Amino acid sequence: MRIAGIIAEYNPFHRGHAYHIQKTRELGATHIVCVMSGNFVERGEPAMFAKGARVKAALAGGADLIIELPLPWAMAPAQTFARGGVFLLNALSCVDFLSFGSECGDLALLTTCSKALSSEAFPPLLKEKLAAGLPFAKARAAAIKEAYPALAAPLFFPNDTLALEYLAALSALSSPIQPVCVRREGAGHDGTETAAGFASASFVRTRIREGVLDAAAAFLPPESFAVLEEELEAGRAPAGLCNLERAVLASLRAKTLKELTRLPDLSEGLENRLYDAVRKARSLEELYDLVKTKRYSHARIRRICLSGFLGLTRDLTEEPPPYLRVLGASGRGYEVLKRAGKSARLPIVGRYGQVSSLDKRAQIVFNLESRATDLFGLATPRIQPCGGEETYRLIK
Repeated sequence: MRIAGIIAEYNPFHRGHAYHIQKTRELGATHIVCVMSGNFVERGEPAMFAKGARVKAALAGGADLIIELPLPWAMAPAQTFARGGVFLLNALSCVDFLSFGSECGDLALLTTCSKALSSEAFPPLLKEKLAAGLPFAKARAAAIKEAYPALAAPLFFPNDTLALEYLAALSALSSPIQPVCVRREGAGHDGTETAAGFASASFVRTRIREGVLDAAAAFLPPESFAVLEEELEAGRAPAGLCNLERAVLASLRAKTLKELTRLPDLSEGLENRLYDAVRKARSLEELYDLVKTKRYSHARIRRICLSGFLGLTRDLTEEPPPYLRVLGASGRGYEVLKRAGKSARLPIVGRYGQVSSLDKRAQIVFNLESRATDLFGLATPRIQPCGGEETYRLIK
């Protein structure tokens, strides 16, 4: 067995994802484990399709085992997202390599850049750029360009930037997992155009929301499109933040200033700005605009606001994910689980009934996941009942 790990959202699972899995197999993987976000994603919004539907599409598209990235790490900045995903793969203690997409496709460059970012010379430069009022991502890119001009390119591309976080997480864990990169082909991340037969997930989501399903279908594997049609027909998709707008605003208006200070990813007194904005805003977009500063991206502000609605606090990610939640498996996936059953350094959860045997912290995280799933049921065109986690069945 040569087990590869992939960290993804599959929102939705498109031809680019299938290509990545195919290339990972060509690199020698006999089994592929995917750590996948649940019902809410890094952009600070509900996934377009519930996790069960995305698991079906991923398994049909070549994945063997799907492990859930718990909510506090799934809806987090790139560093926390990567750290959570890598930790779970490492905790299986049987994954041989981590495969990720990359614009440059140059692992040596990415590795050298990652080392430069952790060098002693880098923090003072970064501090200087942050002091000038730049957002973190732009400040880091500007600092590395000044200190190491030949290494700057990866920090200007989203997949490369995430790859750097994966490499940093592997290094921090002294993980034996070896990194490999697959060069991204065709359309760029969040690109509005198509290229070489590929489209970005953002492009596909836009076409689905517009109801132009033929345009979306051209960039989805047939099995993934079949899952999409099933979800649309049942009224379970597309889920959207627009359906949660009043509920999110209400939850934020009900919070005290002290409660807002505990939200993830807040700094520099932004809670005061958020507290004032919540009392003026008549829509989520107006709220984001009122809160936004040069230092804070729209995605970061969306995550902060949605975290308040979902009950997330900054202390949740101070320690790593506490369990391995199995969402789906193929026959090969069960072979991985059999091996992981002897080697894993975290409890493996496949059924809701196993949750009661977890420690207190793990139960807190799982209960937040359950609550988030219940709230996700309000984001869908046809409102879904509560209890989705309790009734979830591992997809085979």
